Amino acid sequence: MIIDFHTHSYHSYDCMMEPGRILNRATQKGLNAIVINDHNTIKGGLECQSINKHPGLEVIIGAEIKTSIGDITGIFLKEEIISRNYTDVITEIKNQGGITILNHPFVGHELNGINFEGIDIIEGYNGRLTEEQNRMAVELAVKLAKPVIAGSDSHTYSEIGNCNTYYDEPVNWLLPKKSIYKQCPVLAPVKSQLIKALKNRDISLFTRVILSTPRKILTRL
Repeated sequence: MIIDFHTHSYHSYDCMMEPGRILNRATQKGLNAIVINDHNTIKGGLECQSINKHPGLEVIIGAEIKTSIGDITGIFLKEEIISRNYTDVITEIKNQGGITILNHPFVGHELNGINFEGIDIIEGYNGRLTEEQNRMAVELAVKLAKPVIAGSDSHTYSEIGNCNTYYDEPVNWLLPKKSIYKQCPVLAPVKSQLIKALKNRDISLFTRVILSTPRKILTRL
């Protein structure tokens, strides 16, 4: 079984991807399952699941919640997560029978404030991060004896399926077999930041993105 653990839709503030095209792209990339984890909502997962007509593709409903210590994803969710306090978010996810994932642990997190007992899986490979950031995430997972998974962190169609995790069947979500990592196209993060600026009518962010883009491109050459 091949799964991409980290995909957004237009229900996120920095993404414009349509559910139907997400599912088509996932099927084209050979995925058997895809997690839709929009920022702070399960709406994208619910919509993708409701329209999914691909018999070989499972849609897993998730949400990437901005908590008091950074982003935490819950998967196999049935209801919206209301809390934003880290401990309460973990409790809400578990009460729904969900699984908790620590996303990109070295980006936007206060690791000293995390009780790792509540974390089931660590995202060791994120398609939008550098090899060094992913290496540190994998090392953290090994240190904590947590399973490692991969997520493309897709905000654009070209990113879907760039980072995948493989499982034996029947699937035990806490026993991934292996993960593969491919860095996203250089302009993908730029696109999502511009979308965020436009959706939020944030002129300051729009200007910063435009001015910083040449430097970001040069660092990837």
